[in-house]
Amino acid sequence: MIKILKYGEVDNKDIFARAVPTVDVEAVVAEIIANVRKNGDSALLEYTEKFDRAELISLRVTKEEIEEAYTLVEPEFVEVIKKAAANIIKFHRRQVRNSFIINDEAGVVVGQKIIPVDKAGLYVPGGTAAYPSTVLMDSIPAKIAGCEDVVMVTPPNAEGKVNPAILVAASVAGVDKIFKVGGAQAIAALAYGTESIPKVDKIVGPGNAFVAEAKKQVFGQVSIDMIAGPSEILVVADKTTNPRYVAADLLSQAEHDKMASAVLVTDSMELAEAVSRELEVQIPLLERAEIARVSIDNNGKIIVADTLMAAIDIANEIAPEHLELAVDNPFDYLDSIKHAGSIFMGKYCPEALGDYFAGPNHTLPTSGTARFSSPLSVDDFIKKTQYTYYTKDALKNVAWDVHRFAEKEGLTAHAKSAVIRFED
Repeated sequence: MIKILKYGEVDNKDIFARAVPTVDVEAVVAEIIANVRKNGDSALLEYTEKFDRAELISLRVTKEEIEEAYTLVEPEFVEVIKKAAANIIKFHRRQVRNSFIINDEAGVVVGQKIIPVDKAGLYVPGGTAAYPSTVLMDSIPAKIAGCEDVVMVTPPNAEGKVNPAILVAASVAGVDKIFKVGGAQAIAALAYGTESIPKVDKIVGPGNAFVAEAKKQVFGQVSIDMIAGPSEILVVADKTTNPRYVAADLLSQAEHDKMASAVLVTDSMELAEAVSRELEVQIPLLERAEIARVSIDNNGKIIVADTLMAAIDIANEIAPEHLELAVDNPFDYLDSIKHAGSIFMGKYCPEALGDYFAGPNHTLPTSGTARFSSPLSVDDFIKKTQYTYYTKDALKNVAWDVHRFAEKEGLTAHAKSAVIRFED
C-alpha cells in the first residue's frame, strides 16, 4: 500500500527520497563497446543472436519489411500515428531557431549560424517494450532541425523482425535508416560506426540500464540527450479532484517498471486516503499489476501539505519528470512551477496525453535533473557556430584594448597579434 506522509511531521529525507537503481553494469558495457569497436558487424550479429535469439544475415531493415509492416498494423492505428505525428510536428516547428547577424558598428560584423548535426542516432526499445511513440518523439525534432541522416536502431524479436508499429512510426516520421540491433552494442555501433551502421554525431532515446551506461561511456565521442533514470510522475491535487483520476494517473507511470516513482502532493488528507483506497481497487485490474504493485509499495508516496502553494513548493523541490496540476484554474499556478520536465494542466489532462499525442516531447529529464535540463527538442539536433569580421579601420580602433586585456592575462602572443598589423 502507498505511504501517506504529512509534510512537517516526518523527516524531509523521507519526503524527498528517490529510488536509486543499483545495477552495476559498467564493466559488462565497457567490454561490449570494445568488442563492437574492434569487430563491427560481426560483434553485432553475435550479440543479437545471444541476447535477442535472432540469427540475422543483414542488420538493415529493408523497404519490403517496412511495406509489410503497414499490412500488419491496423489502419485505424496508422491514422492515430499520423495524427500524433502532425501534433508533434506542429509543436516542434515553433522551436526552430534562426541565425542572426549584428552589423551596427562601422566595419564590424558578428553573427551566429544555426547548423543541424549531420547524423542523428535514435535508440528505440523493442521486444515487449515496443514504443512507436518514442520513434515519433525522437525523430521528428531531428528531421525538423534538418539532420541529413536520421539513423534508428531497435532490437528484433527471435524471428529477426522489428515490431511493425515501430516501423510504421519510423516511416511516418521520415527516418532514413533502420537497423536491427539493440542494447549497449547498438549504442556502440552508433558512436563508432561499423560496416553497416554509420557513425552519428548525437544519440538520443531511452533504454535499460545497459543502454544508459553505454550512452554514458560513449559521451564525448558523440553527444547524447541525457542519462535517463526511472520514470516519474508527481500529481498536485486539491480536495475537489476525483481520486479515481489521480489513482489512474499515478498508475500510468507505476506500470512502466518496478523502479518508477508515483507521487501525489495534496492539501487534503481526505483526498490522500481516498486515492490510497482507489489504488488498491485499480492495481489488480492492470495487465502489469505486479510491476505497478512493486512500484507503488516501494517508491510511491502521498505527501499531505498544509496548503496548495506548499504542495507546489514540494513539487519544485522534487523537480519531477511529469507534473500534473490537477486543480481548478491551473494557469493561476503555472508561473509558480519552476522545475518540471513537462507540466499537464487541469483535471482533464492525463500524463498519457503527453506520452503519445498532444505534441510536446515525452523524452524528459528525470531524477531531479529538471532543475537544470530540458525536454528533448529541436535544439538537441543543432549546433551554433559564431563568426566575426572586422575591417582594418575597425580593428585599429580596438587593437590596443585587446592588447591590454591579453597582457593582463599574461598572454603576450595574443597581445602582439592584435597590434602587429599596425606597427608599420
